[in-house]
Amino acid sequence: MKLEAVLGDITQEHVDAIVNAANSSLLGGGGVDGAIHRAAGPGLVEACRALGGCPEGDAKVTAGFDLPARWIIHAVGPRWLGGRSGEPETLAACYRNSLARADEVGATTVSFPAISTGIFGYPLEQATDIAVATVRSTPTSVENVRFVCFDRTTLEAYEARLTAGT
Repeated sequence: MKLEAVLGDITQEHVDAIVNAANSSLLGGGGVDGAIHRAAGPGLVEACRALGGCPEGDAKVTAGFDLPARWIIHAVGPRWLGGRSGEPETLAACYRNSLARADEVGATTVSFPAISTGIFGYPLEQATDIAVATVRSTPTSVENVRFVCFDRTTLEAYEARLTAGT
């Protein structure tokens, strides 16, 4: 599997599937989630409503609607509560379950945001370690994973972990 980190807008990714850092309602929110909902168009909220929400650590799939990506994998990451409430395990489950959903729909190229590092408050370095290690160790048919970073600080964190072989 090829892993890379890029600076960019995940809503512009030309891949089979993008991952949405969603909240448990799946009905949109701020940050990446809001941007994806706005870019995908009104059909996305209706499709998400039909899914009935999603628990932390899990992931569900919808069509990509108006996005270049065919699929959107909605992964619900943990809110940071200090690291002693199962946050690392829940965050790793987000990445594993996202790859499992990608396999289910036949996606071989997937772009991830930095799940839980925005308004959910997960420390960037710890989240990046978990993301890279989990994606590397998860059996999947996905051939190319792009970590799409919204700012240079996030990009540098991913590049450091990818080159360190974490």
